[in-house]
Amino acid sequence: QVQLEESGGGSVQAGGSLRLSCVVSGHDLSTVCMGWFRRAPGKERERVADLDSDGEIAYADSVKGRFTISKDDAKNTLYLQMDNLKPEDTAMYFCSTAAGTWCLGALRSFHGTWGQGTEVTVSS
Repeated sequence: QVQLEESGGGSVQAGGSLRLSCVVSGHDLSTVCMGWFRRAPGKERERVADLDSDGEIAYADSVKGRFTISKDDAKNTLYLQMDNLKPEDTAMYFCSTAAGTWCLGALRSFHGTWGQGTEVTVSS
């Protein structure tokens, strides 16, 4: 059974940084697609960044240059380093994984496995 557990959220002022972690069990991270998503209050869930099984990375335009996705296969952990945070980054952040040949499509269509989320609040 695949399980994901996020941590690292909190409250920061604009311009600050946070590092989110997502510990994954039941998956070999070297073979799956992984990503970070968020849902802001009153808004729909959106993709923040993802990493496919070949290691290719993609970011949403809104976070490009400020957020960095990475993973540590040995620790089975996915990270999201968030720098220069803005109030509009306030949201519940979720990690997700998907396996298989079309894992990136599954991930981006929200058909992966999800964690419970960690809350990020950025004040101005």
